[in-house]
Amino acid sequence: MSVRVINPEEIGAPKGFSHGILAPASGRILFVAGQNASRDEGGVEPAIRADFVRQFAVTIDRILAVVREAGGGPQDIGRMTIYTTDMLVYLSSRAALGAAYRKAMGSHYPAMALVEVSDLVDKGAILEIEATAVIPEENSEEAG
Repeated sequence: MSVRVINPEEIGAPKGFSHGILAPASGRILFVAGQNASRDEGGVEPAIRADFVRQFAVTIDRILAVVREAGGGPQDIGRMTIYTTDMLVYLSSRAALGAAYRKAMGSHYPAMALVEVSDLVDKGAILEIEATAVIPEENSEEAG
């Protein structure tokens, strides 16, 4: 899918996100529910509960699984909102998070927001991500 990145010069160059993504009218909108690193109703497996970067990588993989099931890929994600229970850990992990992000998403940077929250539903989750993608019409019929 060919999206148009919107980054007006007058508001400054973004780093690690885009100010806006304009999707073509020929796609279908996919809303991806908040995902985290939980594998079942028991929450996040104990081995990665304190590992922010690993939880981030698993969460991005889960987002991409939904997008791929609908016939899309990383390049079709237009928006992401990241919720974290610990902004300081997020900020101190930016280099490793960037590497994990690029491994999954390549050089595609959708419009993003980052929000600190007091808690998340699933036991051991320290971040959750929700996304919106625009799946090309020709791909979405194959998956649907």
